[in-house]
Amino acid sequence: MSRLEQAVVIGPELALAFAGGEELYLPLELLRRACPCAACQGEPDALGRVLRPVQQIGPRGFELLRSEAIGGYALQLFWADGHSTGIYTFDYLRRLSILP
Repeated sequence: MSRLEQAVVIGPELALAFAGGEELYLPLELLRRACPCAACQGEPDALGRVLRPVQQIGPRGFELLRSEAIGGYALQLFWADGHSTGIYTFDYLRRLSILP
């Protein structure tokens, strides 16, 4: 797995550059709606059922303020509406980048 060298917002997308030349371009709206945190995706209860919460994303919810690398495997995104609990693994970001 390649090391993340740079993460930059370019217009409505987050551009990621990895060592070795790999680049990903991800729409900010897609990233926010696909946030992997428990508050956005839900978490299993004692019986293993996952109740997915309804996302309420405000007008600044798609504005990315900054990102922070987490170890050598993930990226934490900080949104203008205060949401920042999602840890996006590089594998997850790669899977998101190939969605139609």
